[in-house]
Amino acid sequence: MRNRLIIPFYRKASFVGAVLAGFFAFTVAVPVAHANDECQERMAKIDHNLHEAIEHHGAQSSQAEHWRKEMHEQRERCYSSEHRWWDEDSHKWHNDRDWNDHDHDGDNH
Repeated sequence: MRNRLIIPFYRKASFVGAVLAGFFAFTVAVPVAHANDECQERMAKIDHNLHEAIEHHGAQSSQAEHWRKEMHEQRERCYSSEHRWWDEDSHKWHNDRDWNDHDHDGDNH
């Protein structure tokens, strides 16, 4: 009789443990995903602004220099916090600190 009571208890405990493990896995993963999205979105916006500045004011303009500086700072923030950075032009993440601060100098888009 005693064994019949213990088995349902272990099933319930296992189920509750699995639910809690799933909950904690989800709540820990959400901030990481949000940080990735934020980094990617900011890089895309800065890249767009840099392209616009180059198109309207020239590659050596003060506006283009401003957005190059913003891009460098955002790359640094992304790499410092996530150990990777988003390249909007190639649409991929880079895991190395291998960016070129002058990668848009000859850009005519």
